[in-house]
Amino acid sequence: MKISVFWIGVAVALVVALLTPHVVTNEFYLRTAYTVLQFVVLATAWNILGGYGGYVNFGSAGFFAIGAYSAVFIYKLFPLFQVPDYMIFVMLPLGGVVAAVIGLGTGYLTLRLRGVYFSIATLALAVVLQTLVTNWHFVGGARGASILPPQTVPIFSTWGEFLFVLMAILAIASLAVARYIERSWIGRGLAAIRDNEEAAECMGVPTLKLKLIGCTVSGFLFGVAGAPLPYYVNYIEPVSAFNLVYAVNALAMPMIGGATTWIGPLLGAVVLGTAQEVARVTISSEMNLLIVGVLLVFFVIAAPDGFVGLARKYLGNRKSR
Repeated sequence: MKISVFWIGVAVALVVALLTPHVVTNEFYLRTAYTVLQFVVLATAWNILGGYGGYVNFGSAGFFAIGAYSAVFIYKLFPLFQVPDYMIFVMLPLGGVVAAVIGLGTGYLTLRLRGVYFSIATLALAVVLQTLVTNWHFVGGARGASILPPQTVPIFSTWGEFLFVLMAILAIASLAVARYIERSWIGRGLAAIRDNEEAAECMGVPTLKLKLIGCTVSGFLFGVAGAPLPYYVNYIEPVSAFNLVYAVNALAMPMIGGATTWIGPLLGAVVLGTAQEVARVTISSEMNLLIVGVLLVFFVIAAPDGFVGLARKYLGNRKSR
């Protein structure tokens, strides 16, 4: 049985993720890596519908926050000082499923819209969700909610190590899902929709079905990315959970990396996420959106296809010599 280079890379990445906490003992570096890996999942989730299908989603922060507040909901159901260690494994799929269901419902109502109208509808959805959460007192409402993580974690020395490995596994899994979609009939159908939706419909492509699949999978990945957030920050409130930074980065990272491929969001998230974390520590956290804006403008003008497009152009020029 022939094993592709991709799956060898997945196996190596998993081994590296499991060994990193034993090599990197500084908790700060692990938490920084967690943030970058979180953006890998967010960028990949956005790219499934926005990159493959060409439907720009401005409501990414809403789906992300729904995953986070699904975890808070489960936490509040258990009137204990500390949630049992295994409960986070319930919160992850629950956050993903809730976000996927909302994504499916949203898609069914809005995916008949096209262009800027769809984007405005998703932005409005995020505002509606934030308003609902702000007035939902069970999960803390506007005042927020404090989350106490377990003091002991099996296998790992600290809770930070566990969260890092967990997010690394989620990032690897999301990239595997995106690659599968890109190479399957779903990806080919979404590409046809992106290029010319009317022509795709005339050729018999089930456009609405494909868009609903893309919206559901995208919502699920947003949800599982957000579910660990309450345990990462230990305190969550609507303003931070629905932060514009998540929506902007989820859109900018695939565009900078290359929005039509599974590896583009990975490149964009690693480069842009690392630059933001370095700026946050050395200069100011307020520089994050400025960095995103400058890089996004540069790539839109100079390299519309991102890093992947630049690499293809370079390799094409070398072959033509």
